[in-house]
Amino acid sequence: MVENRTDAVDELLEIRDLTVELPGTGARRPVLDGVDLRVRRGEVVGLVGESGSGKSTTAKAVLRMLPRDAHIHGRVGVAGRDALTLDTDELRELRARRVAMVHQDPRSSLNPVRRIGDFLTERLIHTLDRPKAQAYAEALRLLEAVGIVRPAERLRQFPHELSGGMLQRVVIAAALAGDPELLLADEATSALDVTTQAEILAILREHRTGRGLGLLFITHDLHLAAAYCDRVYVMYAGRVVEERTAASLFEDPRHPYTAGLLACTPELGDPRPIRPIPGRPPSLDDAFPGCPFVARCPVAETACETWRPVARELPDGGRVTCRRTDLDHPAEKVLG
Repeated sequence: MVENRTDAVDELLEIRDLTVELPGTGARRPVLDGVDLRVRRGEVVGLVGESGSGKSTTAKAVLRMLPRDAHIHGRVGVAGRDALTLDTDELRELRARRVAMVHQDPRSSLNPVRRIGDFLTERLIHTLDRPKAQAYAEALRLLEAVGIVRPAERLRQFPHELSGGMLQRVVIAAALAGDPELLLADEATSALDVTTQAEILAILREHRTGRGLGLLFITHDLHLAAAYCDRVYVMYAGRVVEERTAASLFEDPRHPYTAGLLACTPELGDPRPIRPIPGRPPSLDDAFPGCPFVARCPVAETACETWRPVARELPDGGRVTCRRTDLDHPAEKVLG
């Protein structure tokens, strides 16, 4: 469980002991299992891990976008309110004005037969109650704010007439339309080239600074998270296995899984060979009586097979969910 903090008033997002189970799927374990996570006002928080680790499910839980038959336990606090207990009107207000989400593929958010202007102004008119003239003016301003030149021309165009980077800017503009307090970016830059990615990240950082926006940045790229985020959470098999400041995580990973992610990511000037994490990521069919990483861990012991994962505090204020905290550097055998 997350300990009491004096800065709770600044926490836009505070997830406590969140567990999500999907009945009827044949799953033998929860999609999320006791997840704790927080995002403060003006903070960029990274959420990293392999595909299927639970990153996107965590973000969807914030907006109550999970299946209706999902069994959800815990708390998802957004600016002091539990999103899991909101009624229909309160949930609509949360999605319209307080929290916004940007997905990986912008084309999935846009109707291919409607113009960009329709996408932006219809939300401003029907969701945020703007008059048509004001909605058009705001749409122009939003496109300019995300670095789109000739915004009036872009409003008349269809999605297929814009590049992927331009469309991602449009989707970000729509997300910012309601002046949200919290932005959830789910692999929002992974499909872009490096130059465009840098431009999108700069736009998000600018709005984070100017608006006091909290940003949950979901990515599979640990190096990007370390460079861009203030703090980083690492997920594995539906659990948070490490929470650190970005600098500490990159320089001194304390969980073998975190070290494994770093070891299999190429980096310029690093002579070490790329070493993939052995084995495969777990599926929902895999149940674990103990640590879920035990079969792939280079420092595992027999006792790890039955050890119930518990987060342990680190001297730097971070946390790690690993039994082998008896080692000075439990990740050394991974990084070499």
